[in-house]
Amino acid sequence: MHVMIPFASALDPQVAGILRELELPRLSRLLGLLTPTGDVGDADETSPLPPHEQFLARLRGVDDAWPPTAAWRVRDAGQSPGDAAWALLTPAYFAVGNEGVTAMGPDTLDLDDDESRAFLEALSATLFPAAEGWRSAWLARDAWAVAHEDLDGLEAASVDRVLNRGVETWYPRARRLRMLLNEAQMLLHDHPLNQSREQRGQRPLNAVWISGCGRDRGQALPADLVVDTRLRVPMLTGDLYGWSEAWKALDAGPIAQALGAAEAGRPVSLTLCGERLARTWTRQPAGAWARLKQRFAPTSVAVASAVEDL
Repeated sequence: MHVMIPFASALDPQVAGILRELELPRLSRLLGLLTPTGDVGDADETSPLPPHEQFLARLRGVDDAWPPTAAWRVRDAGQSPGDAAWALLTPAYFAVGNEGVTAMGPDTLDLDDDESRAFLEALSATLFPAAEGWRSAWLARDAWAVAHEDLDGLEAASVDRVLNRGVETWYPRARRLRMLLNEAQMLLHDHPLNQSREQRGQRPLNAVWISGCGRDRGQALPADLVVDTRLRVPMLTGDLYGWSEAWKALDAGPIAQALGAAEAGRPVSLTLCGERLARTWTRQPAGAWARLKQRFAPTSVAVASAVEDL
């Protein structure tokens, strides 16, 4: 069993404070049974890909700077990516402030499936027409994909780096991507779909972020891997109370299951991901004497200390 948890920590001092006070007894106990076995990541919170995406790419056998995450999302959605060069489109609201432009993600837009599909159709009709070799795929209300030969090899930062932050740090260098981003903003500005949203008092969907460009490659993820993403939305929307509550739910759910497996002597791995690193802790099968010792003399690790440099 291998449990992976993205957004387990962050550099925000408020997050560090929450982790010091948060009671996660099962995670603390599990960390006491496991041993750190390695880190993945650039140890740089401004790198284009967050550690959890780098870690998952390596598990797929892709160890380079620009994995084709869009093509993988298409496959995960039950569609065939074929040999096309795909890019992931994330609907967003770009808020202009005194300190720059902040990207607010789809979870702040309250999109439903029908409205999400309508926005993709509006973009596809003008920016991504089939007559010019484009393919479009609706994956979920908060994720779309497009494919075209022009997208192959283009470098773009992950949307998980950009949301709830200023976009300038990660704005793409590729002229083709910058042009598509700008054209999408112009098309969405004052679009009838957004006029309807504003009449309902909702934020306009005034931008998309394009990322994960490339052709499908690599292998399937390991069958025993459990990727739990429930910390993602509260972290990317700045809801730290929701993030702490999600941690408690994790502690009572997948973490408790992993702890039970470890205490029974079965192989268990845990990967916690922050802004700079993804760190894996592993336990190999334990004998009867070791299990007895752990039962009557359990060890634990302070969670805040374990993740403070992630």
